[in-house]
Amino acid sequence: MGRKLLTEHINVEGIDTFEVYRKHGGYRSVEKALKTMTPDEVVEEVKKSGLRGRGGAGFPTGMKWSFLAKPEGVPRYLVCNADESEPGTFKDRQLMSKLPHLLIEGMITSSYALGANTSYIYIRGELLYVLRILEKAIAEAYANGFLGKNILGSGYDLDLHVHPGGGAYICGEETALLESLEGKRGNPRNKPPFPAVQGLYARPTVVNNVESIAAIPVIVNMTGDEYAKIGVGRSTGTKLISACGHLNKPGIYEIELGVPVEEFIYSDEYCGGIWKGRELKAVVAGGSSVPILPKELILKTAAGENRLMTYESLSDGGFITGTMLGSGGFIAMDETTCIVRNTWNFSRFYHHESCGQCSPCREGTGWLEKVLHRLEYGHGHMEDIDLLVSVAKQIEGNTICPLGEAAAWPVAAAVRHFRDEFEWHVKHPQEATRPGAVYPGKAVLA
Repeated sequence: MGRKLLTEHINVEGIDTFEVYRKHGGYRSVEKALKTMTPDEVVEEVKKSGLRGRGGAGFPTGMKWSFLAKPEGVPRYLVCNADESEPGTFKDRQLMSKLPHLLIEGMITSSYALGANTSYIYIRGELLYVLRILEKAIAEAYANGFLGKNILGSGYDLDLHVHPGGGAYICGEETALLESLEGKRGNPRNKPPFPAVQGLYARPTVVNNVESIAAIPVIVNMTGDEYAKIGVGRSTGTKLISACGHLNKPGIYEIELGVPVEEFIYSDEYCGGIWKGRELKAVVAGGSSVPILPKELILKTAAGENRLMTYESLSDGGFITGTMLGSGGFIAMDETTCIVRNTWNFSRFYHHESCGQCSPCREGTGWLEKVLHRLEYGHGHMEDIDLLVSVAKQIEGNTICPLGEAAAWPVAAAVRHFRDEFEWHVKHPQEATRPGAVYPGKAVLA
């Protein structure tokens, strides 16, 4: 396996405590940053590293930090987006529950770089057990002088708070998260202004994902230049992948960006192949909101090159023959999977989670769920297949936040790559609705 930058010590007994974490090099980045670096120098190291947001969008973290407005006498905030809600993604809760001090160290170093004296971790409400772990670790950091007033005698002050959300997927969108953090309904805001100018309490704010912030201590300790040497091209460093579905070894893997998709699926070092000796049918590579790809396009690009676990390689071919790395929610589906049913299941989720603020999303997600339900349960018509594509197009690009695209892209991609399976549901409704029925276009092993 490749280098482990975030999870090297994850299995050390007691690593969730301050004492053990400190013995394994914990909080060195705070000491280095506060004693030997200016805030701007920390930002510059993050820029050099090429770190891209690990929450899904993949925007360069250092560049995002540089956009932060710095008016005199106005407080700034760093908010950690720990509202991990994307179906298929479960890496952040692992980091927080097993390595809480790594996230806290990242919050301190990042807050120093941004000039924030109050920071927040906004965590998904269902993860109360993780919230308790974080609160305990934060108390330990205060007790040992790494939070509070005059940290390490540097003159820098920081207060860190954990805030639980109400369990709404929409609050994973950064402006909806900020609305919720302010005590309001979690509806996304119109942009501009962007959070970097008017964020939390209308003050300059940076919102970063858990994994992104956890990478900051690594970058500061090893330098941005060294971090940038890991990976391929503009996909630098390591990435946590939540691997699930029909795999022999599902779980969370830290990979060096650039690992071939085929190696990741079939190698004993990673997922160990498809369970029960079955054939791979399709993969959702970056969480349920990214386009699904059939086996032939997830293993190789349309040009016949090996597909790599990088932002660029997975997106090669655009949405016609490519997909996205996204949040790293890697869902593998074997030949027994019903694509229509899977797509309907995703659509049910997005319809339920739409905040209802935008008409195209509020109405469109409902139509997608309704039409897919018809197809799955044997009441569909051929024109329904094109109707799905039409509704998806009317949602895409017409909403305040990306939830509309998250609902539309999986449907459009499923029809694009598996249209014959949708047509089979229309032509053979009795067989398609039989319990355990599988589209007969490919051989099925018992």
